[in-house]
Amino acid sequence: MNPSRPHLFGVLAGVFLAAGLAFASMTLANAWTRIAESQVINVTGSAHKNVHSDLVLWRASVAVEAPTLLDAQENLRSDAARLGEFLHAHGFNDYNFAPPQIQELLAKRHHKEDDTTENVRVGYQLTQAVTVHSSEVERLAQLVGNSGELIQQGVNISSDGLTYIYTRAGDAKVEMMADATRDARSRAEQIAAQGGRRVKELRSARMGVVQINPIYSGATSAEGNNDTSTSEKTITATVSATFALQ
Repeated sequence: MNPSRPHLFGVLAGVFLAAGLAFASMTLANAWTRIAESQVINVTGSAHKNVHSDLVLWRASVAVEAPTLLDAQENLRSDAARLGEFLHAHGFNDYNFAPPQIQELLAKRHHKEDDTTENVRVGYQLTQAVTVHSSEVERLAQLVGNSGELIQQGVNISSDGLTYIYTRAGDAKVEMMADATRDARSRAEQIAAQGGRRVKELRSARMGVVQINPIYSGATSAEGNNDTSTSEKTITATVSATFALQ
């Protein structure tokens, strides 16, 4: 056995150990350098606001049927007038009628002679849509509930429901961005304090998608929800913020 081989192994082990320590020192130094160069904290803040819709739309339509187009037009004119009188009587004057839609009514006629069938026009159906606008949200909703009065008068009316809108959503978003940014700073300060640091200035802020949902709902979507089904809504805004640390 070569007596110099154990000595050679010892030298190599020492070299590897020294190299490992040097590499570890370099890695640690680089890590501290990255930390020193990135003295920021990234947080997300949020803000919530409950609002009441200040505009409501009611979409409905009246429909009539008659053997001739002239009769159908006369009937539709009469029913639309009754609907207008109904709205005026309850103090709603902001509405508009869409142009009537005309559809032929067809029936199949069977010919015994040659056992064939054909479509025969037996009349016309005319439908006219109306949209009512109002800032009196509750009162218009109550009127829709009483629209059965028109049916009792022989008016064939169908309701497409109510659309509730909060017209000041744009202003609310600006206000809530400031609130969400303050919330982000508060969160950043709490996190930084745990590490013995302090928050300095705001470096950047990016507003997330705003969600408008039925009140107290937490539903989200990538495009942003815009609920129109309820009068009471919750607006939620988020801000991704970056703060400098000291």
